[in-house]
Amino acid sequence: MNITLLSIEILTTVLAIGLLVIGLLVPKGQWRGISYLTTIGLTGILISTLAFSGVNETLFNGMYVIDPLSTFFKQIFLLAAVLVSLASYDYILRLGYNQAEFFSLLVFATLGMMVLASSGDLISLYVGLELMTITFIILTAYRKKDAKASEAGIKYLILGAMSSAVLLYGLSFVYGAAGSTVFSEIAAAMQGGIQPLMVLGTIFVIAGFAFKISAVPFHMWSPDIYEGAPTPVTAFLAVASKAAGFAAMIRILVIALPALASDVWLVIVIVLAALTVLFGNFVAIPQTNIKRLLAFSSIAQAGYLLFGLVAFSALGIAAILFHSILYVFANMGAFIVAISFYNHTGSDEIKDYTGLAQRSPFMAAVMLLSLLSLAGIPPLAGFVSKFYLFTAIIEKGYLWLAFLGIGMSMVSVYYYLMVVKVMYLGEPVEGADKIKLPFSVQAALLICMIVSVFFGIYPEPLTNVALNVAHVFFPF
Repeated sequence: MNITLLSIEILTTVLAIGLLVIGLLVPKGQWRGISYLTTIGLTGILISTLAFSGVNETLFNGMYVIDPLSTFFKQIFLLAAVLVSLASYDYILRLGYNQAEFFSLLVFATLGMMVLASSGDLISLYVGLELMTITFIILTAYRKKDAKASEAGIKYLILGAMSSAVLLYGLSFVYGAAGSTVFSEIAAAMQGGIQPLMVLGTIFVIAGFAFKISAVPFHMWSPDIYEGAPTPVTAFLAVASKAAGFAAMIRILVIALPALASDVWLVIVIVLAALTVLFGNFVAIPQTNIKRLLAFSSIAQAGYLLFGLVAFSALGIAAILFHSILYVFANMGAFIVAISFYNHTGSDEIKDYTGLAQRSPFMAAVMLLSLLSLAGIPPLAGFVSKFYLFTAIIEKGYLWLAFLGIGMSMVSVYYYLMVVKVMYLGEPVEGADKIKLPFSVQAALLICMIVSVFFGIYPEPLTNVALNVAHVFFPF
């Protein structure tokens, strides 16, 4: 076995454990250095993933896969983790306790997502999923003196356990019908005919993953948990964990269960996509808390990403990859502004953003561009990624679904512009001071803004990368 193929996972594990050990040794007054170390470590691992471009190998008899798809998703997770660690410095410093543990858990969650994206069988998939979920439960309840955080942590624990049980139930049915846990062997087993047990297992598996990506009607956990969790954790949950859920769904539905596509899971995914886009956008309208608004927005975005699975084609998979990576920057831009605003004012209420453009023109500009990109307004990157998703489903004849997606994008413009209106047309309250941002936060916001604009104007390089990955994974 070529152990170097696991170097990304090994480096990530070393970083996570190293942060825990350093946290025990470093005096309390020097904890800020741990956050810098986390960012540098994650950036180094992100750069090392470039060495895996084009690698397509399997390990442990097919249980673990290193291919372009897994490498692409690992880069998405690491990008999101780097941005979250940059934005978390001051937030976690204000908590005043367990900084090293926070950043270590952040890295462990990233490791769980990596295992999920590289899983080649049911067992490694479940191990990755649980590593990610358990670390997120701890991170959600990290503000130990905050009642909302504790409530969110308990809700996540109970609902997460329930969804894991449903998923595990489905996986056991799939194993019972196929006689193997390896995806390629499950696909081969179905060549002899589809058993009712396999169909039932697939339905439970989709229900379990629908919870993880907060698709309607399994979304009920996300608004409350997003609101109660520390804002950097909410940002990571809304972006990276969703991408990890889609990586796993692509693996199991497209690789292991393609024979059930036309008769079983495509129908379910179409219904989930339509309901999720409708519900996420309409319920976001009356929200008055920025974290809840972004939570419902992220539910809607999960619906758009499901369009790529509905297409069941190379273009559909490429559109998921393209949208996932640009969604990281657009959503992170909005969340980092929310984190910085909370650090300065202690508020997540949209009404308190009144006159933000006068208090911090840079924060208001980043929030404006991020929200418009999420809405899919040209020439920003979100427009291009949604264009690919809609094109993919139109090619497959789902014109009605594309019109639904376009219509709901118009609805999203309304509630996103309500935030913009408050920031630009309102007057700041008397005595409100200017908001100054730390250098690390300014750097993270600048990166998010540049990427959202650059790939909207010139998407070709990223489009080619996404299509090349999709063609390796999905050659027809």
